[in-house]
Amino acid sequence: MQNALMNARWEITLMAKSKEIGIDKQTALWMYQTMTTTRMFETECRRQADQGKLRGMHSSIGQEAVPTGICAHLKDGDQILGTHRSHHHCIAKGVNLNEMMAELLGKSTGTNKGKGGTMHIADINKGMLGANGVVGSNIPVAVGAALTSKLKGSQNVSVVFFGDGAVGQGVLYESMNLASIWKLPVIFVCENNRYAEATPFEYSMAGQSVAKRAHGFDMPGINIDGQSVVEMYNASKVAIQKARSGEGPTLIEAMTYRYQGHFGADPPLTYRTEEEEALYKSKDCIDRMKSYLIDMGYSDEEEIFGMDEKANIAVSESVKFADESPFPNIEELHTEVYVKYE
Repeated sequence: MQNALMNARWEITLMAKSKEIGIDKQTALWMYQTMTTTRMFETECRRQADQGKLRGMHSSIGQEAVPTGICAHLKDGDQILGTHRSHHHCIAKGVNLNEMMAELLGKSTGTNKGKGGTMHIADINKGMLGANGVVGSNIPVAVGAALTSKLKGSQNVSVVFFGDGAVGQGVLYESMNLASIWKLPVIFVCENNRYAEATPFEYSMAGQSVAKRAHGFDMPGINIDGQSVVEMYNASKVAIQKARSGEGPTLIEAMTYRYQGHFGADPPLTYRTEEEEALYKSKDCIDRMKSYLIDMGYSDEEEIFGMDEKANIAVSESVKFADESPFPNIEELHTEVYVKYE
């Protein structure tokens, strides 16, 4: 009973904090820049895929606010893990754009020397432990990273992103159970974009809530507007502080929306309506943050245009870098397949 009351207090705090609007100017500008850069990077990736230079991709357009709001609180030593749709996670954690684009195009200058590609991109030095094409597979890895942090006393946290489709994977509940028992510093973040490929969330989710499932594991769970980077920032601040202080994990269900199809080339209107798409696009996270910056007096149209142009230049430079980079030599096919740990 005592733990249930404590979790209820945490959930009240998380919800109340998410509705606050006070974010310092520097952080607010960083979040806008990060989301805009991500949007332009993903748009360019779609072009590269259409030209046959990028062999498939899962676009994160529409979901930029989720990792941006969370990663604004993370330190260099903190670690994140992603999904098959992880370009926005990488950019929010500070992975180099040039190396990202080179990796996506299979070049030797990529983050993983062209061997990981879009669904297995990683940069250990930036705390991005990797994307993964297997649904739900990174969840226990994040718990392991959190256990390492706790045993070393580093106060680092791990954050694992997963989609609503992963909620049907048993490994999620095994991981949540262990994290709660040992009070590990891990944040479980469900990017609920309403569709597991083409399967509607309402069809596959008993109880119609991911956040409520946290209660069965004695941890707080909260449902957040994932289209608002301000709400994501505020709620994750509390969850991360809780984890760092040794008080255990939190489950955040971020309600968001992917604008494109599951892998870009599939037509989403075969399983959702134009009206639904228009509704979510009317709540676009970048447009809302632009309004926030102006309303708070943090920026104006001219400065915002400059940030957009900065993002455009950075993405263009990443394509140039990737195009001019060589493909790996065939002799490197079997190198770095296994890592020897000291």
